[in-house]
Parts: sequence; structure tokens; C-alpha cells
Amino acid sequence: MPSAWGFTVDVGLHGHVMRHVLHSADEATVRKITEHTTAPGVWLKAFVPPEALEPWLAPGWYLAGGSGYLMSASLPVASSRALGPVPDGYQLDTWTRDGVTRALVRTTDGAFAARGQIAVTGHTAVVDQVETDPAHQRRGLGRLVMRRLTEAATEQGATAGVLGATPEGRTLYETTGWRVVAPLTSALRGPDPH
Repeated sequence: MPSAWGFTVDVGLHGHVMRHVLHSADEATVRKITEHTTAPGVWLKAFVPPEALEPWLAPGWYLAGGSGYLMSASLPVASSRALGPVPDGYQLDTWTRDGVTRALVRTTDGAFAARGQIAVTGHTAVVDQVETDPAHQRRGLGRLVMRRLTEAATEQGATAGVLGATPEGRTLYETTGWRVVAPLTSALRGPDPH
């Protein structure tokens, strides 16, 4: 749901119920959002460094998820088109529901290996929840998921992509043609683990 300061996304995961994404962050906006959000499992993401965001947070909020990056790419991503087929021992399934395309890689016996999703909003596509199970990393599965997601977005008319990356994910995305455009800091409402 869009608002004057950004978007609210219903994520629906345990510990990640909702996400507020600010397109620009300032102390007054962050304080207003964090003071009025008291349910645990709500995240706030802002394109500022952690040292700027932390003092603006209301009690009950804390920095979470480590350093992050806002990344973008022009679609189609040239380097992703050159990737080969699904590696032996894996199968890739993709489907689209409610405007979100999901890619799921499983082993031939059905075990989870990798996943991701993308939503197209006009000419822009937003990549989210890309992950590879640690037991299946370094086999090209993350690149495979990204290739399929960006292909699907291009087929739907997207010409640009954006995503939020962790330091680990940044490496994967940079090898597939994405670039860092801003820092991305996350905060979580809930019991402080410290």
C-alpha cells in the first residue's frame, strides 16, 4: 500500500509480518512510524546508513539484518541470458499468482534448494526473498533463480529491476549485472535480542 513516505507490504511470514519501505527517511517520519507501530514482527527499511537510522527509532525497535544495499539493473540483464540449463539433480518450477512470479528449485527428490520472487509494477520489477539453502550453494542455483525471475519480468514489460541485498547476496547480484545504488538499513519491532 503506497503512502506519502513509501510503501507498506504485507509479507505474511512468521517474524516478518509487515514491511514499511521508506523512499526517503528523516527523523520525524521514522519516529512517527515506529512510535505508532507496536506489533512485533514489523520491519522498517530505509535507504540510509545504520548510524543515521538507529537514533530515530522508538523504544522497542532495533537494527536487524545487518548491512544492506539497494541494487538496480536494466532488464533484461545481459549476463543472466548467457547462463545454461538447470544443473543436474535439480528441477525448477515457476508460477505467477496475484502479480508475483515465484521460482522454486528443488532436488529431484523434492528437497528445497533455492527460491525467489519478483513483482512487476509498471516498467519496474521488485525482486524479493531470494535464498539458496546452504547445502546447495555454489552450484549456480541463485543465478538460475535470478535469470528466471528477470526473464519473467521482462516478458511482463519490465525494463528495470530493484532489490534489497545482504552483503552475501550483493556478490551474487553483482555477478549477474546488478549495481549498488544506496545503503539499505533494516529495523525490526519486537523483543530486542541484546
